[in-house]
This record gives sequence, structure tokens and C-alpha cells, in this order.
Amino acid sequence: MQHYRSLEEVNLQNSWLTVGVFDGVHRGHQQIIKELTTGAHANEAPAVVLTFDPHPASVLSGREIKCLTLPDERAGLLGTLDVDIVITERFTRELSAVSAHDFMRRLTRQLGLRHLLIGYDFALGKGREGNAARLTEIGAELGYSVTVVPALSDESGVISSTEIRKLIEVGNVAEAARLLGHPYSLHGPVTHGDGRGKTIHVPTANIAYSQAKMIPAKGIYACWAYLGDERYQAAINIGTNPTFTPDKQTPNVEVHLLDFHRDIYGEELRLEFVARLRDELRFDSVDVLLEQIWKDVEASRRILQQ
Repeated sequence: MQHYRSLEEVNLQNSWLTVGVFDGVHRGHQQIIKELTTGAHANEAPAVVLTFDPHPASVLSGREIKCLTLPDERAGLLGTLDVDIVITERFTRELSAVSAHDFMRRLTRQLGLRHLLIGYDFALGKGREGNAARLTEIGAELGYSVTVVPALSDESGVISSTEIRKLIEVGNVAEAARLLGHPYSLHGPVTHGDGRGKTIHVPTANIAYSQAKMIPAKGIYACWAYLGDERYQAAINIGTNPTFTPDKQTPNVEVHLLDFHRDIYGEELRLEFVARLRDELRFDSVDVLLEQIWKDVEASRRILQQ
């Protein structure tokens, strides 16, 4: 899989394409991608995904939308689905003002577009004028065909990135993983914290996570932690350590790797959230806190061994 950061970097022929944000690459997105790759490869054509960063709704509303997947994470997930080329185009107000016809003409020129697959509610171009009917009309002129992929629903309703963000916001990482089709993840380098975990004999690795990424609600979680290709059981605290720093506002992500004793400062750590154990609490003493921490560690171990 190749990942480009601009349409201008790409020059293709006879491509099959889908366009969208694809934040999270959830099960609904995966349905579109499967149709894309199956059709493209049956026709010996490249399967191409055009996505955008930052989130278009964030640019147009002026309200920050935390992402489920950073651009490289998104491209990596799409690569596992047999996509050949991912293009992450920078989304701007100027781009939003381009007509659907002009944008599709650009795609046809750069990608040699032959077939376009879109979600049931997809639209592009100025004022979202480029709905399925309009894109089909433009395709008849420019030489590409269009397939509209229906929504994927289950007992909870239509699967969408918006609904998954709501689940992450309240810490329901298990249900989020079910809708995503993969665990919700977070990664970053291990940085030095205040060293308090080591002094109470529960060493933790602090993750310097991207501020653009959505962080699960404050609380304690059972997670899988990855250092390179090695996987470890972990108990995670997301919060401000109210027992010690009651006035702190920005949450830390602190990882206790079970049965692990190596110094990993500076190394990249990736987390996959499995279950939420409890809220973050303020304790009356360090002894009471420690007692609860060891209960959390054992609860994480039980969950991850299932």
C-alpha cells in the first residue's frame, strides 16, 4: 500500500476510487472498501481511497472534532483491507468551495478514474451538491461509472463515526470495538512523568498522545500494549491523578505493563483498549489507592486472559 499526502503526487490510469473521511475505518467503511477492492482487482485496476485531513466538518464549523484515527493510522488500516493507494488530501475552506464538476474533473485527470464507489449519504463539492445523482450525471460526461453502497446497520442502528465517538467519549470501548470491527487504539512515545508510580512500586509509562486524537473518558481500562511486535497485558489509567493533583485539568495516559520491568522511555507504545473497569477516583490515602490499583491489575489480567 502506498500513502500519498496530495492528489498532485499521484498520476494513475483506470483507477477504482472511493472518497470520504473514513474516520475509524469502521464496519460500514469496510463494506465499501470490500466492494472497491473486489471490483478493482477483478478488473486489474488499482483500488484507491481518497480521504481528508483535517476533518471537513471541523474546518467548516470551526469546532474541533477529535479524530478516531490519525492519517497514518487510517492509511494503515486501509492497507490491511487490500487497498493499493491511499491519498490524504488537506481539507481547506478553499477546497470546500470547488464545484462537484471541477473536483471530479480533477480526479479523472489525476487518477484516470473509471469507477467511483460512494456511501449512501455521501456528497462532495460546494454546498454538498455532488450527491449520488449529480456524480452519476458528471460521470456520464467524464467517463466513469458510480456504485452507491447502502448503509450497514445492526441492532444499535446505522454504524457511523459519530456514534462511535459518543461511545469513546463515555469510555464504552468494548461497544466501540464491536462497531469498529477492531479495537480502539492509541499510540505515542513513552515520556517521563512525575515518577510517582515508581515510588509506590507501580511503575507506569506515560504516553505522549496526539492532541488531535479522541481519548476515552477518564477511568481505568484493561488494554493490550504493543512494543514493536511484542504484546503485553496492561492496566491503563486515563486521568489527572486526583489523589495527588486534584487541580490538574489535562488527562494523562499512564500504562502499567503487567509483569514487565524494562526501561522503555522514548520507545513507541501502542494501546488497544479492551474493557473499562471503573471511573477514576480520589482516595483518602496512598495505602487505599494502592489496594485498589492491585485490584485493577488483577481485574485486567482476568479480562485479558479470557
